[in-house]
Amino acid sequence: MMTMSKNKMTIKVTPPTTGLFDLMIFARHADSQDPYNWVCSYQIQCLEPCNGEKLPENPFHFWGFHQKVRDFGIKESSHKGELLVAPEGTLLLTLQTSRPLLATYDLINKDLDAALSKKCLAAQAEEEKLSCHVLCPFQGYYRLSVFVKDLEGSTFRNAANFLIRCLRPINQNELFPSGLSMHCGSGISSKGHGLSNPSHSSPIINTKLGKCNITFHTPADIEVTVSLSKDKVMNAKYPLERYVLVTHLRTKISVCVVLPESGVYKVGLFGRSKDHKDFAHICDYVIRCFSDPSWPPFPRVYSPWRRGCVLLEPRTGVLQEQSWVRFRIKVPKAYQAVVLGQEKTVLQQTPKVVWEGDVFTGAAGTQVKLAAKFSQHCSSLEVILAFEVGGGSPASLGCSG
Repeated sequence: MMTMSKNKMTIKVTPPTTGLFDLMIFARHADSQDPYNWVCSYQIQCLEPCNGEKLPENPFHFWGFHQKVRDFGIKESSHKGELLVAPEGTLLLTLQTSRPLLATYDLINKDLDAALSKKCLAAQAEEEKLSCHVLCPFQGYYRLSVFVKDLEGSTFRNAANFLIRCLRPINQNELFPSGLSMHCGSGISSKGHGLSNPSHSSPIINTKLGKCNITFHTPADIEVTVSLSKDKVMNAKYPLERYVLVTHLRTKISVCVVLPESGVYKVGLFGRSKDHKDFAHICDYVIRCFSDPSWPPFPRVYSPWRRGCVLLEPRTGVLQEQSWVRFRIKVPKAYQAVVLGQEKTVLQQTPKVVWEGDVFTGAAGTQVKLAAKFSQHCSSLEVILAFEVGGGSPASLGCSG
């Protein structure tokens, strides 16, 4: 096990059996591509072998940091030495950087395949810090290899290889969701898209209630959309997209997430400016909840739901049958707002520019639609939100503001 610094090299040798071994050392200049030259040899006599577990394969030959790691832009690490211990199967590695860097990570273990390995890592890239949350689903040794590049760089370079020893593995049902990007949580990517002042800087959100609200400050020309996904959906009655509601305020975006069941979810944020047609990925969040939540979904959202629209009441997309429900909503630039259900209800606008009124839901299995007219010269209504009318016990309708 070879570790190197700028002016020092250390080799730890663990002979596999008793007997006499030859250790040959080869070297070359750090900037050279010439073949390695033999430098010296040692004879090692092993009287009693160590019967410990074999180390993971390491094609990069060295452990710990690359001897020129400061040239790569890394100043220091949260962990000293080449061996990192994960007593409960989790570990957070942070690297302080001298300039903004991007990073990718490989986690290697004899029992870990490539697909499962990707569910063990959540990476965050900030302007002066790289972070990697590591989960270990098996007991034993792992190799965590770190690759970095500058923001405009073309290739990632191996900057470090850490040996991790897991004492007690984590449950595989608690691994990260599939498909996480290298931009988890707030950081370089969210700032580059104009998002600031995040409510959650860490990429991992733990909730016992089964709901959370992620907010950013945003410039006026940025539109954000969100995806919610889970590797195995067991009991959700509606598509997962119904369990997220995005609200654009004047200088702020609010992403409200409610969970239909326990587990680990990925929330993906995507944004576009007025100059771009397509949405670009911004960052991912991981939401973890193991308290068996069962929140109802939000209403179905249509394209007229734009900046400034705020749903105050009801906050659920499933309404109780044969009941009166208070509707309160902000719809900028609307000349009229109505609710179309068992009958048409015209909402009234208050001095605080809130459209409100009481609506009778009607029979179970029907839909209630909130619609608006955006021009006094146009007779057609545009549907903004759609609610289902369900039977059974009433859900908590909730309100906001």
